[in-house]
Amino acid sequence: MTLYELGDLVLLNTYPYPDASGGKKRPAVVLADTGDDDILVARVTSEVPRNSYDVPLKRWKDHGLLLPSCARVAKMATLHKRLIVRKLGRVGSPERRGLRLALKRLFIF
Repeated sequence: MTLYELGDLVLLNTYPYPDASGGKKRPAVVLADTGDDDILVARVTSEVPRNSYDVPLKRWKDHGLLLPSCARVAKMATLHKRLIVRKLGRVGSPERRGLRLALKRLFIF
């Protein structure tokens, strides 16, 4: 089984939305892979960043994204790796730092 790293951009067969909509391929950014069959991902959206948990993806074109995008770290899901269609690329180190900072802000009490 493939091992993914923080910042890997993947194309998912579907992404679970709270309202049960979806059904089409969506990009996501990997937050964690502990080596089993699941990964923790954050939603990638073309909407403008709304808060400090949204990390802008500066080089979105380089990763095959169609529009300027951001990773919504507060909108995460644990998914089976079989939902991954393919790896799109990896965000740069500034974005990986942004992902780490957003995770710290989210989970520090």
